[in-house]
Amino acid sequence: MKARMPKGYGNAGAANIQQLARQAQKMQAEMDVANQELEQKEYSATAGGGAVTATITGKLEIQKLEIQKDVVDPEDIDMLSDLVIAAVNEAIRKAQTDKSQTMDKISDGLNVPGLF
Repeated sequence: MKARMPKGYGNAGAANIQQLARQAQKMQAEMDVANQELEQKEYSATAGGGAVTATITGKLEIQKLEIQKDVVDPEDIDMLSDLVIAAVNEAIRKAQTDKSQTMDKISDGLNVPGLF
């Protein structure tokens, strides 16, 4: 016994699959371009009221780290370390938020794990 498609579903299913595949390819191309653009961007964040500024790239690589002289206290290295960590982490959050928002625009909010 051969399975039959319900009436009205003939080749329309194949056409829909092809259309979805084209849309997915277009979306992937747009995401690739967006990723390249995001990788070129820089994101900066400060901590300690501007005592430490961290600048990273969209690849999440530290580009620049600025430390004001008045926060360098040899007796309190832990505070300086905390400020650096806070500034770098905030810059990373900014980059990740920008990427997420950019990709959401491209995918129109489609949430597919591992898509980007």
